[in-house]
Amino acid sequence: MRAVARWTQAHLRAHRPAAVLIVLATAGITMSLLLATTLFAYATDPWQRVFTQSSGAHVWIHTQAGAPAGSLAGLDEVRATSGPFRTVRTTASLQPGGAKATLELRGTDRRPATAAPRVVAGRWLDPAADAGATKGIVLDSSVARAMWAKPGDSLVLSGFPAHLRVVGVADTAEVSFRAGESPGVAWVLPGTLAASTAGQDMRGRTIGLRLADPADTDYVVQRAVTQLGADQITDVSTWRQARAEAEGDNQLLGRLLGGFGLGALLAAALAVGGAISTRIRGHLRDISILKAIGFTPGQVVRMFLALHLLFALLGVALGALGTQVLGSLMPGRIGEARAVWQQLPGHTWLSFVISGGVVVFIGSATCLAAWRAGRVPPVPVARAAAVAGGRGHGLTRRALGLRVPPALVLGWRSAFHHPLRSSAAVARLAVPLLLITVALGAWTTLDRFSSHPENVGLPAALTARSDSLGDRELHQLLSSRPQQLTAYPGAEVQALVPGQTGTITLRGLGTDTQPYPFAVVEGRAARGPDEAVAGQGLLDLLDAHVGDWVRMTVAGRPYVLHIVGRNIETADGGRVVSTSLDTLRDGATGDGAPPTSPSHPDFYNLVLQHGADPGAVRDSLTKASAGRIEVRETPNPADQLSVVRAVAVGLIAVLILIGLAELATTVGVGVRDRSRDLLALRAVGLTPRQITAVIVSATAFVTLAAALAGTGLGVLASQWLINLQGSTSGWGTGIAQRPALAVLLLVIAVAVIIAGAAAALPAARAARRRLADSAADLL
Repeated sequence: MRAVARWTQAHLRAHRPAAVLIVLATAGITMSLLLATTLFAYATDPWQRVFTQSSGAHVWIHTQAGAPAGSLAGLDEVRATSGPFRTVRTTASLQPGGAKATLELRGTDRRPATAAPRVVAGRWLDPAADAGATKGIVLDSSVARAMWAKPGDSLVLSGFPAHLRVVGVADTAEVSFRAGESPGVAWVLPGTLAASTAGQDMRGRTIGLRLADPADTDYVVQRAVTQLGADQITDVSTWRQARAEAEGDNQLLGRLLGGFGLGALLAAALAVGGAISTRIRGHLRDISILKAIGFTPGQVVRMFLALHLLFALLGVALGALGTQVLGSLMPGRIGEARAVWQQLPGHTWLSFVISGGVVVFIGSATCLAAWRAGRVPPVPVARAAAVAGGRGHGLTRRALGLRVPPALVLGWRSAFHHPLRSSAAVARLAVPLLLITVALGAWTTLDRFSSHPENVGLPAALTARSDSLGDRELHQLLSSRPQQLTAYPGAEVQALVPGQTGTITLRGLGTDTQPYPFAVVEGRAARGPDEAVAGQGLLDLLDAHVGDWVRMTVAGRPYVLHIVGRNIETADGGRVVSTSLDTLRDGATGDGAPPTSPSHPDFYNLVLQHGADPGAVRDSLTKASAGRIEVRETPNPADQLSVVRAVAVGLIAVLILIGLAELATTVGVGVRDRSRDLLALRAVGLTPRQITAVIVSATAFVTLAAALAGTGLGVLASQWLINLQGSTSGWGTGIAQRPALAVLLLVIAVAVIIAGAAAALPAARAARRRLADSAADLL
């Protein structure tokens, strides 16, 4: 052990810069992985972010008006409460629109400290400003979106004598509004709530319970039922229900970022493993000397393993400490994400898992390399001479005969003289370039959603509707601007399909004479009666294909439609079948039953002319109609995925650093191997400048091969992954967009230039080494 300790100490003194670089590289990779995990959790789980920032309640208990809901605050498992609030159930409609929603009004004179709504638009209630003639109301963001409501709008509520003005919109971590299932939450002042004429059956109390241990949720619900009585509790919702609903809306973002994170981890793992293997390979002469003086193979293995595990532990500790101390101080989204991450449940053990995973991987890579070190013979061999003796050089001679510069010919031969070792170097360099190409593919696809939404199923930039104008007046007003837009009438109904308990969306858009421009990627557009196009989600639900006939019912009335095409459909998970408005009106079959389809359009989809600004068109329509038309921008999935761009930039930066680390390993190997050939290269008449060019060109050829393989495979992988995600999410294949050829060529060129520049200085130093040093390196 003393000998091992002394060798380790001498090794650290002799290779202090290399040891410091390994520790710092491990620390950087650990910080990158921890920050990437933080960003993934921050971006892919907005519900958890809102829950944490608002100190959300784990359980919401809704009771009768006379129930002592406040007594639940005394339960041992309860850490804090929100409320109890007096509540009133009411129906609200927007003026002048008319979209209706069921609300649970909560009376409060101040913003709760626990389960505090996070205002995202407008402001919170002000007793001085919102208790006058025009009373204020704050809406939950989910019900505000459903009603098309925004601060400044007026609401008509059943049971209230006067309109209420929307003063704010807030995010909560409660179960979101779903028409016909769960009411939306709204907050008013207690005086406003007292003005309601609702009956006793529409009144109640609501209290939110924040628990010391979320695992006690079910037990606390049981205790609440026992304490208050089952007849006094009208509804119970938990944090698990709210999270399950929210997760369904963020699967795409989670999968994209999760895939990027795993890819970065793989690239980092390969880079660290390659660096360790190369480092041990570079000390074969020292290992031979150790064996010659009596070290056993087991001692050599344990020695290298202990040394590199020490490096890994130091690097991981520095990385974790740096992330903990500096993470929250970083500007922008990273600092905010880190601050939230430290409050999330389970963040401590996940940090330990990531740090432990880095150590385990480095230990595994070191075990493999150290095992090879244990097999090194105690008598070194003249490796350069052994390599040179058994291979013909016909291709090299022919290339020199064609007057190809010797530096390029010898550089090519040096780069691929050892096929196995060269293939490993190419593969390690190709992985980060492959992932960078995948990230560029995702970026390009998002740009396609933003710049050419008509190609991904979003031809209409605006949707217009009005309940104060007749259909004739509305259509005339919209049709009076052909230089700006084309208006397509539309309506939607919920339909049932055989064997399913849930509903799908049956949509009528356009008319037979003015068909809607669906983005059809399979089959053809619907042109005749009873023809329709469907999203991938609907086809998967029914196990149907293009060309099949499908049957569905709307309020008991059957529709039989011929699916003639598949379109890219981003709404409702792709569970949408679209036909013309004429077919929707006339396609119901039956024996004189009352019609179930709308007699006039519910809305108009507005397809803008090229170059028209949606905001300007919306403002002009609102002004021309004196505010009687409500115009809303069509939701674009790229808007909610905008965080992917920022995270992709960060991941590309991490991948570039990983690639540079791997490139440094490749350069070091090339310089060391060519240093052994220095005598032969000088003997054949090469100048130091030509020798430098040989080493630089060898590195450039390896990088070029890795760049070609990485970008080529990256294009295929990005196409496959994005289309796979589109298919599983119900959108369908056909949404992927490959990066431009010029961008790919730029990536390849930059990679080769960086490789050449990184190899130039070490190559120049090696070319000017003394001949005695080169002869010593033969052993």
